[in-house]
Amino acid sequence: MSEGPKGTVVLAYSGGLDTSCILVWLIEQGFDVIAYMADVGQDEDFEVAREKALKLGAKKVHILDLKKQFVEEYIWPAVQANAIYEDRYLMGTAVARPCIARGQVKVAKEEGAQYVSHGATGKGNDQIRFELTCYALYPGVKVYAPWKIPEFFNRFKGRPDLFDYAKKHDIPLPVTPKSPWSMDANLMHISYESGVLEDPKSHAPKSLYLMTTDPVEAPNTPEKLEIEWKNGVPTKVTNLDDGTVKGDALDLFLYLNEVGGKHGVGRIDIVENRYIGMKSRGIYETPAGTILYHAHLDIELFTMDKEVRKLKRDLGIKFAEQVYNGMWYSPECEFTRHCIAKSQEGVEGKVQLSVYKGNVYILGRESPRSLYNEDLVSFDKQGDYDPTDANGFIKINALRLQEYARLRSMEK
Repeated sequence: MSEGPKGTVVLAYSGGLDTSCILVWLIEQGFDVIAYMADVGQDEDFEVAREKALKLGAKKVHILDLKKQFVEEYIWPAVQANAIYEDRYLMGTAVARPCIARGQVKVAKEEGAQYVSHGATGKGNDQIRFELTCYALYPGVKVYAPWKIPEFFNRFKGRPDLFDYAKKHDIPLPVTPKSPWSMDANLMHISYESGVLEDPKSHAPKSLYLMTTDPVEAPNTPEKLEIEWKNGVPTKVTNLDDGTVKGDALDLFLYLNEVGGKHGVGRIDIVENRYIGMKSRGIYETPAGTILYHAHLDIELFTMDKEVRKLKRDLGIKFAEQVYNGMWYSPECEFTRHCIAKSQEGVEGKVQLSVYKGNVYILGRESPRSLYNEDLVSFDKQGDYDPTDANGFIKINALRLQEYARLRSMEK
């Protein structure tokens, strides 16, 4: 394939207005454009998008089905880590970006492209996540990000400018009205931000939510599930009410999305700290991720040593920050994932739970690797425990408190 005067660029293409305009604009700049799309479970007609990209001038279109990789290589490590950013966000977007960007690098290497491009803005986290992954996996690549190039962002100052450009270049315009917010979807979650949601006190309209039922309108009967675990990863889900069983990783996750979504599980509305330094408001729906978060916490505490659990908890917080900040392929994140995976070797068993009106309720658990000793803990049995030992234990721990009291009395 002969190249344009500037070379070949692989564009992360969505089929929407922004990246369609970017595709045509890159051709105007002298690039040969290869469009790349990643199927990570979003509701998208990929064949329609392929035809659109080719009609607009793309030399080729690569569509990679990454759904199974996304679950097994990215979501499962996040589940093992109990990864949650700033105590509430399960990071469906942040976990997906290194998976998508790795696919883009694969296409760029296969095509011998010197450039990669994306439609992320200069204010958000995604530019960081995409570009750091590309540089980590393809150190010699050059990133061409139009929304950070003055010639582009000075020309396109808003959607009206994009519409005018689209009409001039016969770029198909959206046939449905654009929602007054932006949305990003994958099989792990849907996120909503910007537009009318930028006012942090404004309530999200009911029509916003696409993945979960309003808990008020959710079924009035709880649904019981049993999740089986091995090495901190879910291996089977059984519906204890109707007998449905799912064992394949992707099928299991999609089924939990279905059940959790039906019962309104996984909605949050938060203000978070972007890595780039500003606060932003985001609304997220993560039904399967929320169910697995609660179930994994339970089986982990049941099977893991107390002091190991403390270390692993801190590693999970660090891992969440690394992933949120786009550092999946950094040496520190690789080290963190290795340590967390080691901690999960004994995390196995079954957790029974119910989902009801937006909540997840743990009902019971069992494990061949449990550290729970019923004979030892029971008030009805003495077990292999001498209560008089507690006297010395308390006295040793009280020594520090007594010394602190002595110091305070001297200061008065």
